[in-house]
Amino acid sequence: MPFTTEELSIAGKTALDYYLKNKPVDQISQERVWLKKLMGSKKSMPGGKQNAVVQLRYRYQNNFSFFNGRTVVTYNNRSTIEQATFPWRAAHDGFTLDEDRLIQNGISVTDNNKKGKVHSKAEVVQLTNLLNEQIEVLDLGWEEQMDSLLLQDGSGSTDDIEGLDYLVAQDPTTGTVGGIDRSVAANSYWRNQVQLSLTTTTTTGTIIDGMETQWRNCTKNGGRPNFIMAGTDFIDGYRNFLLKTYGTMQISNGSMFDAEGGTDRISFKGVPIIWNPTFDDLGGTWAKRCYFLNTNYVYIKEIEGQGKIARKPGRPYDRYEHMWGVTWRGALCMSRANAHAALSIA
Repeated sequence: MPFTTEELSIAGKTALDYYLKNKPVDQISQERVWLKKLMGSKKSMPGGKQNAVVQLRYRYQNNFSFFNGRTVVTYNNRSTIEQATFPWRAAHDGFTLDEDRLIQNGISVTDNNKKGKVHSKAEVVQLTNLLNEQIEVLDLGWEEQMDSLLLQDGSGSTDDIEGLDYLVAQDPTTGTVGGIDRSVAANSYWRNQVQLSLTTTTTTGTIIDGMETQWRNCTKNGGRPNFIMAGTDFIDGYRNFLLKTYGTMQISNGSMFDAEGGTDRISFKGVPIIWNPTFDDLGGTWAKRCYFLNTNYVYIKEIEGQGKIARKPGRPYDRYEHMWGVTWRGALCMSRANAHAALSIA
């Protein structure tokens, strides 16, 4: 028996809802390392006019002094808070199934809303299989695009989210981020650390020196970085510099020597350096980049009730076509800039 338009709509929406609600965050493809990290620690915010607002303490404005006996001391009226504003964005992805395609898959649809019909097991299986495939590729495609755009600077379109390249810039002395002008000397607290053109030549390379310097700079301003990700060229350069300059050896229980052709973990100061293949996909200098990040100070803010949710618009009056989609609303925010570093090799 044919499915009614209402039954098809409900089946698609129910399947999409179930998929999104029952797919835990840790099932996001491992290769989407930035998206996985952000979605695993996202925060919520109420709906606002246009911006996610972050409160910043940018100075202490202290009035400290030593005194003796009747020395006159002073008091001041302190203004220590600044606000950073990040525009929230709306993301969408969706798919359609027209009735001819449904029929080609053995699924018949009608506007006849008769009750009490019983569909055959074959009809139900065919519809389920078709919807499952469409929903899975919808979700995987959404992850691919969201992960990529959360890395970029938002300049591709006026509607794009402003991502990592906007917050932790290759040139942190220019531009306005979160409504704060980084080119102004008084706002230098709002500049991330940066070290470009590091070299990896055996014995004379500057890569370790540069990483050490920026690690200390980050640690001084907010604590040790807890998340490091890099592109292929940076990781290969770092690994090869260490191997060719210092060599490596792995000893177990003080008596066994175990040599193998690769390593299962590359780290700096005990923090794993995670390969992000999306860097390579973005082209340009991305494969040469590395980021030291403190995820206490960079995070996703989702509007309450507007996380990744299933949508079902009505069927267009002029087309025999059915649509389902996913929407999301939120912003990538930063509450401290100088706790992060952007590095790259020459």
